[in-house]
Amino acid sequence: MTEMTGAQIVCEVLKREGVEVVFGIPGGSNLPLNDALGLSGLRFVLTRHEQGASHMADGYARATGKVGVCFATSGPGATNLVTGLATANMDSIPMVAITGQVRTDVIGSDAFQEADITGITRPITKHNFLVKDVRHLRRALQEAFLIARTGRPGPVLVDIPADIQRAKTEFDWEDKIEIRSYKPTTKGHALQIQKAVELIKGAKRPLLYIGGGILRAAAWDELFALAEKAHIPVTWTLMANGAFPPDHVLAMGPLGMHGKYSTNIAMQKCDLLIAAGSRFDDRVTGKLDAFSPHSKKIHIDIDPSNISKTVYAHCPVVGDLKNVLGEIAGAVPKLDHSEWLKEIQALDKQNPLSYKQDGNGIRPQYLIQEIHRLTKGEAIVATGVGQHQMWAMQWYPCAKPRHFLSSGGLGTMGYGFPAALGAKFACPDQTVVCIEGDGSFQMTACELTTSTLEKQPVLVLVLNNYFLGMVRQWQELFYEKRFAATCLVTPGGKVKLEDFPDQSKVPYIPDFIKLAEAHGAIGMRITTKDQVTPALEQALKDVKHRTVVMDIVIDPLEKVFPMVPVGKSLDDIIIDMA
Repeated sequence: MTEMTGAQIVCEVLKREGVEVVFGIPGGSNLPLNDALGLSGLRFVLTRHEQGASHMADGYARATGKVGVCFATSGPGATNLVTGLATANMDSIPMVAITGQVRTDVIGSDAFQEADITGITRPITKHNFLVKDVRHLRRALQEAFLIARTGRPGPVLVDIPADIQRAKTEFDWEDKIEIRSYKPTTKGHALQIQKAVELIKGAKRPLLYIGGGILRAAAWDELFALAEKAHIPVTWTLMANGAFPPDHVLAMGPLGMHGKYSTNIAMQKCDLLIAAGSRFDDRVTGKLDAFSPHSKKIHIDIDPSNISKTVYAHCPVVGDLKNVLGEIAGAVPKLDHSEWLKEIQALDKQNPLSYKQDGNGIRPQYLIQEIHRLTKGEAIVATGVGQHQMWAMQWYPCAKPRHFLSSGGLGTMGYGFPAALGAKFACPDQTVVCIEGDGSFQMTACELTTSTLEKQPVLVLVLNNYFLGMVRQWQELFYEKRFAATCLVTPGGKVKLEDFPDQSKVPYIPDFIKLAEAHGAIGMRITTKDQVTPALEQALKDVKHRTVVMDIVIDPLEKVFPMVPVGKSLDDIIIDMA
């Protein structure tokens, strides 16, 4: 055994856990740790804000399936991670956040830059640690990685006081860590699996409803095998874009509040709903007591607390999706549901995803279709939150798993750009496209500097409608067109419909071209449809060398449809296109 400081122990554990890159910002309470990190050979990415660091670690994790790691100092450094931790927690993303803390002898005295970060983050992490003895540090870190990546993945925070980082102890290593009170169920119960098989065999109109858990479990092959063998149509949530080949005959597309008409009606008509790695989120179910009223529900999830939490499961199966779906696929016979498939396809022909294509203005749907065509659906796509996120879900069906990164459960504006950077660090040879809104992008645009200095170029498509678009859409539809606090170019954000800014005359603040150039990136602005294809082609060439920010002016009145109004049934879906 070798004597090491606490800071050196952290770096050694990171190496042995396979960590390649750490995102963060130093400060007084994690200075020993950052000093050791600089000598360790691990890559450290100095971000411009701790929220950016947490989203980069999150994007890295989503793109690879590995544990993302971020650092912050005590007090404000640690609290700036909160949004990123909550985002990762809601979407089950494996992440370890390591924070500095004030010295153990002054904890609780309101010392400079002290915050009870373990207390603050307890509700938004899978687990957290405050390490007060250097002899316990190695074990706490190994447990943190084990907890983060196993069972239902999630973020774990390890808070390390500055004196513990400097203290020394003998370093020992356990090749296999076990926690007596933590034993996630990974193998599904045989009787429940058999019950699921019997339900599938007896169903006339089965439907696979998949969520992000498919990607967390790397279970896309097993999903594909089950869908093909049992001939079951597949629909997916925002989080599961890319988990099933979008051009497959069984691929029905996205569902939920802004999902396709056909998939939502199929949810209502099916007689068996197989939920795999999904949690019946309110954005999927709509009005609960009217949700999928004719179906038996099979719910497969590694987290037993998700089962029957909102929707009763007739056949719950607790276990790892890769194992459970594999067993079910192996046990079901070949089935044929051609008539049911034709029924859903007829619904899709009746009301397909569509949009107006008149004039020379830029329709965001068209823009996303073009970037999809030019990248063959194979780019890694990260989004912010808002209308652009839903358009991306609808019009950029990813060809590969782990290629669509978006904040689903928490709906975090500002997530997209730093997550895209995290994915670029993880997959440097991939084209990474960030689809953003003008409001969402401004929340973390400071990370343009990180992108430039670290030579990690991504293509940022800012769909600029001069508004907080999704809120403005709700104001138009449900608040009698009272546009308060949503216009991004007027004082207080207030404007009347007849006074909407003329985008050809009213300058946007900030100027996204100048903003990009100030950070060492390339800035472009396009306003007409005929500019879209040549501009995207040029941007895809330029982004091989430098980050490109495209300011794309779209109609402020453009809306996302279809739409299921809040509190309404999926049957009440609004299909009229803007």
